[in-house]
Amino acid sequence: MFEQTFKNIDDILHKDAGCGSELDYVEQTSWVLFLKYLDDLEKDKETASELTGKTYTNIIAPEFQWTTWAAPKLETGKIDHNALTGDDLLDFINVKLFPYFKKFKTEATSANTIEYKIGEIFSELKNRIQSGYNLREVVNLIDELRFRTHAEKHEMSHLYEAKIKNMGNAGRNGGEYYTPRPLIKTIVKVVAPKIGNTIYDGAVGSAGFLVEAYDYLNENKKLSTADTTTLQKKTFYGKEKKSLAYIIGIMNMILHGVEAPNIIHTNTLAENLADIQEKDRYNIILANPPFGGKERAEVQQNFPIKTGETASLFLQHFIKILKAGGRAGVVIKNTFLSNTDNASVALRKELLSSCNLHTVLDLPGGTFTGAGVKTVVLFFEKGKKTQNTWFYQLNLSRNLGKTNPLNEKDLAEFVELQKTKAESENSWTIKIKDIDQNTLDLSAKNPNTPEEAPLRKPDEILKNMAELDKESAKIIHLISEML
Repeated sequence: MFEQTFKNIDDILHKDAGCGSELDYVEQTSWVLFLKYLDDLEKDKETASELTGKTYTNIIAPEFQWTTWAAPKLETGKIDHNALTGDDLLDFINVKLFPYFKKFKTEATSANTIEYKIGEIFSELKNRIQSGYNLREVVNLIDELRFRTHAEKHEMSHLYEAKIKNMGNAGRNGGEYYTPRPLIKTIVKVVAPKIGNTIYDGAVGSAGFLVEAYDYLNENKKLSTADTTTLQKKTFYGKEKKSLAYIIGIMNMILHGVEAPNIIHTNTLAENLADIQEKDRYNIILANPPFGGKERAEVQQNFPIKTGETASLFLQHFIKILKAGGRAGVVIKNTFLSNTDNASVALRKELLSSCNLHTVLDLPGGTFTGAGVKTVVLFFEKGKKTQNTWFYQLNLSRNLGKTNPLNEKDLAEFVELQKTKAESENSWTIKIKDIDQNTLDLSAKNPNTPEEAPLRKPDEILKNMAELDKESAKIIHLISEML
């Protein structure tokens, strides 16, 4: 049911003059979906309060509650035909509803509350749906959705992920919002966070890493009330520069079960590395920072190693903000391993001297849909110098693409071999003392690749051709005799 509802909403938004792409569809569906989610959340809290004999006070004033403006019901359970629609609905949304929710940010008691997140979302978004009649249709469809049971929330979160994936395939830089989930799950498994760890992504995007880490920590574990509170409030942290990605990241976390995600709308790279103190550091970093971007000179001043390459600045940030003994899994362009410019060499030196770069996963081209760049995943631990690095080269018998994406089976051997750092046709270990100490080139050159047969010499080829001609002549002679 949920899947068909989403499809119907996309069809409506496709007809609306204010929505031009999959990115707009996700953004506009998100804020309406969020308000319906809030209504169900308030109902759940009200029920829980009644069971304990307490009185629940709604955080949303009666006039702005879903059941008042969006879905006033008749006794039959159907939406009242007198419900706001057309220009009346648009005026209410744009002039009253959005400004009302926007104020929540300044009135919230702290940034860790759902009220603050409501305020942030409606400060960043605006209603793009231009037809009040289209908006009424969207609201009616979303009213049919339920977020009350665990199964409903689980299905909804998966469908939302699917929408983010579609958005990633839609162009207009959509790919920056989506890292393939099988890759994220694999990175989380290898880094292996534990309850009580703080987990951080400074380029949070759609919060895929935080969501998968949340699911990993929830999986097959009996959590105490204290564990649940820790996961809700003291585990997941993120920063995101772009408004749409920020909204989607918060929505994705909320739909997966984290009520008030600790995601901040800010440019991570605007922070000066020298200002990071122990209290600011995290146990776990999981990230796929944007690569290919160029940062302005004033941003580069925040970093000891000056470079315009966004991913290289993020890597410096991650090394600095990781606690001693902390673990990281970070996706980066494979050229990081071998670039000879001063900044790249200095950054490799910093990584190898301050962290144990224990594993490098070399990914095939096409891992990221729509992006032709080759990438690697760096797995490192802060506080120990790197002695040896284990490499795994993911060699697949097919080309990756939209219709043939990366899957978890593709990465199963890597996960298994990584545990013991075993050598195989696809994996090998290098000693850091054996590489060029001036460039610290870490190129992923597999010494175990089966050698290809050497090219034959011209005279050998001519000799073989002559032998084949003789064989052919014999066969032709035999056939002519038979005839």
